[in-house]
Amino acid sequence: MAFTLQPGEQAPDFRLPATDGKTYSLGDFKEFPWLVIFFTCNHCPYVLGSDEITRQTAGKYAGRGVKFVGINSNSANTYPEDDFDHMVRRMEEYRFPWVYLRDETQEAARKYGALRTPHFFVFDLERKLVYTGRGIDNPRDPSRMQVNDLDGVLEDLVSGREPRVHITNPIGCNVKWEGKDRHWMPPEACDLV
Repeated sequence: MAFTLQPGEQAPDFRLPATDGKTYSLGDFKEFPWLVIFFTCNHCPYVLGSDEITRQTAGKYAGRGVKFVGINSNSANTYPEDDFDHMVRRMEEYRFPWVYLRDETQEAARKYGALRTPHFFVFDLERKLVYTGRGIDNPRDPSRMQVNDLDGVLEDLVSGREPRVHITNPIGCNVKWEGKDRHWMPPEACDLV
């Protein structure tokens, strides 16, 4: 069994607080034909470098049945700027067009098999995984971007086509795990690529 959720597998449920003061579970997004759940944070240079591309992609598909949900699972003990208060401030400053959830226990990250920040998971209406991996090929320096895999997959899906790719290697910082597992990366993670 692979560590990371694989195409065709069901999205694990969650119940997590958001920066907007509400608590969300998977069912709160049931009206959207396509759901993009991505693991992100406040400090990673790969996230900071690609957030505006992610914003553009979310905006492009917002009217086409696609909802974006960001989850921050990083340990605030490892990176204090990844705590909930900093998440709220970041959303107030940047007004990103997604729901931003805090996974304090890191349970969601483990269920999905999040490897990096950012790491994208795209689900269909039945919440079966159709794509997992990177957003773009150069998230740290988008000026050098040649491929936007996430945009290509979403364009295929909303146009009724089979996605051009189902798995790519996520590019970014490792998820910052809590305690003794803080540098943990399972050997099965290599199954992704």
